[in-house]
Amino acid sequence: MTQTATGKLAPSTDTDHAAHDAELVNKLAAENQALRARMAYLLEQAERNHSIMTRHQAFDLDIVSAGNFPELVGTILSVLPVISELDAVTLTLLDEGEDIRTVMLKLDVVFEDFPDLIFVEELDALGFDLSERTATSPPPKPLLGMFDAHRHGAAFPNATAGLQSVALVPLLRNKRIIGSLNLASRDPTRFTPSLGTDFVEHMASIVAICLENVISNEMLKYIGLTDSLTGVYNRRYIDRRLLEEIARARRQAYPISFMYIDVDHFKRVNDTVGHGGGDEVLREVASRIKNELRASDALARFGGEEFVVLLIDAPLDSAAFVAERIRAGVAATMIALTPELQVSVTVSIGVASLHPGDTEGDPVAIARAWVAAADLRLYAAKEAGRNRVVSTAPAA
Repeated sequence: MTQTATGKLAPSTDTDHAAHDAELVNKLAAENQALRARMAYLLEQAERNHSIMTRHQAFDLDIVSAGNFPELVGTILSVLPVISELDAVTLTLLDEGEDIRTVMLKLDVVFEDFPDLIFVEELDALGFDLSERTATSPPPKPLLGMFDAHRHGAAFPNATAGLQSVALVPLLRNKRIIGSLNLASRDPTRFTPSLGTDFVEHMASIVAICLENVISNEMLKYIGLTDSLTGVYNRRYIDRRLLEEIARARRQAYPISFMYIDVDHFKRVNDTVGHGGGDEVLREVASRIKNELRASDALARFGGEEFVVLLIDAPLDSAAFVAERIRAGVAATMIALTPELQVSVTVSIGVASLHPGDTEGDPVAIARAWVAAADLRLYAAKEAGRNRVVSTAPAA
């Protein structure tokens, strides 16, 4: 029915029905199209979220299976920016007393390979507000917001220009802060204070667990490879390192040298100042030897009063020169055990080298013969009167 000009209802025409039906069809079609678009968007988001979740699950497995500190840190810093579509990721570790750095350097970690790994010695340097924190306070929450070069520059020292938003996520173990995972994006809406933090907190908790486990394992490894008295490497370490360096010298065709060092008349030292004084002498001798070496060289206590040095990319004449410096450095000044008691100590040194071409064959046999050659020259130095360096094979 339709309404006429006089206000009376008139019968509806087919044209009116058709227009109404067409309008209804168009409306339903528009709603259907909107629903389809919404469904497509939700499916796309679901697929994207599934893809992100799958990538992060794979990332979790990668860091959980990391066998050492460089492998773990390298995975975090190289993989996380890719799977999370971030423009910068850095890792800050709390290292009071530089214990972590000291041990990792001893284990030959090259920190230059990880420019986005940052160490701080104080908790406040992490950037979290801990001014009113007590033993019973809840752990700090992630800090999300706009990037500020003044506030966040220390967390992103090598970041490219254009960062807009950041998230500083505390790394927590048993409510103890061990560092922070720092995330940044050029998208200003990526990290905002209103954003939920459950996901990044979960990710940071896994990173924190893996870091603590790997660092603990590396500390144990360091203890197992270090002489407890002098703090230098032990024989176990040098035996392993010899094989590694022989293989590397073979590949890169450079010379390597080995020193065998013995403290002269050490029994006399022990008889004179006691075993406690003898221990102090060994510590000081180790320190004086180390002062003459490069960071790439390795010093180890072989046992008793014997030390060995492995010199990388060093021909025989260079190694003999360093050995002479070591001999002179030990003999130059007396070792003060107390203000009233000083002892004079000297060392004898045998030096042997492997030149390119000498490293072909079984590394174990080569290492054994190499050490024996240095030991034979050490014996020659002692036979010749001690307090000297011998770097040539004794006459037959």
